[in-house]
Order: sequence, then structure tokens, then C-alpha cells
Amino acid sequence: MIRKILLAMALVVCSGSLQAQSAVAGNWLFAMTSPFGVVNADVMLITDGDKLSGQFDLGNGRIWPIENGAVVGTSISFSVTRDGANMTYLMSADINGDNAIGSASAMGSTSDWTMTRIQE
Repeated sequence: MIRKILLAMALVVCSGSLQAQSAVAGNWLFAMTSPFGVVNADVMLITDGDKLSGQFDLGNGRIWPIENGAVVGTSISFSVTRDGANMTYLMSADINGDNAIGSASAMGSTSDWTMTRIQE
């Protein structure tokens, strides 16, 4: 009986992890207009439980790794450091299906951004 209860609990935990992973993980198209200019990127998000990693690919060999990433349900937060400048964006977003709406803060300025999931 205890084994059945433990198995049922494990299935519930795994099911919740898979739902969060499928809601967040994947490839995305990112767009943001900020005081520092327009930023477009292909973004790869990887989840491992409540941890978020991945990268922003801005083209021409410019890769910004995702750092300090976290997932809570369908909300994400992370930081990325801009190459060629001593500037770190603090990012957060809510993901709703194949769309994300977020904000980025850097150097006292905040900008809105969006992402759309790439269908593969």
C-alpha cells in the first residue's frame, strides 16, 4: 500500500515538472525595443525542475548565455550580460501558450519585450 502511494506521488510530481517544462522550454523569437536600440534574438530555453538556462543568439556569433534562471509555473526570471558592454539585463516574463510578455531592467531603465515560440 505504501509503495502505491509513493508511486502515485512520484507520478504527480513528474507530471507537474513536465507541464512546466513544456510551457517554458523550447526555441523562441525575442523582440525588445530599448533606449539602447532594438534587440532581436533566437532564444533557446532549457528547464530542469525550477531552474532555467539557455541562450540568446543575436546572430554574427553574438551569444548571451542565460544566467540565474528560475521557473515558477509559467513565470520565468533570469539575467543576461550584454557582450561588449558592462551591462546586465534583469529579465522576467509570463508565458501564455506560445507567447511571452516580459520586462527587462538595466542601468535604471525598464523595457517591455515579447517572445513567440518557434513551431518545429
